[in-house]
Amino acid sequence: MFTSWKRERVIRHTLRGIARQRVAMVLQPGSVWVIEMALQRNNDSEAALATCIMRGWVVLLYEDLPTGDLTPEGTLPSEAAFLKTETHYRLTEGGWAAINRAHAWVLINVTVAVLAILVAVWIART
Repeated sequence: MFTSWKRERVIRHTLRGIARQRVAMVLQPGSVWVIEMALQRNNDSEAALATCIMRGWVVLLYEDLPTGDLTPEGTLPSEAAFLKTETHYRLTEGGWAAINRAHAWVLINVTVAVLAILVAVWIART
């Protein structure tokens, strides 16, 4: 299986994959969303999605949404277009912060600020 840092890398890759998704067009009738750069699902991504849910980085958007793939030419298939159902998620504010590594930046900024104060106090004493 994966080591800890490899698993975290897969989780962050999955999180960024959700962030990259976008609706290219809405087909009528039925308001069917065509999603570009959709997250490719496999066993690793499903486990990563479960971890993201547990951490509060993603929330359920649509459950059991009919899902299918376009042909290589980018058109709808002539036979049944929706062969499976998938759950779709959206990022939370915490998910965006995890992507941007906001917590790490806050820690770095606080550390630099504390060091600057210590240096200022040390210079003022001499």
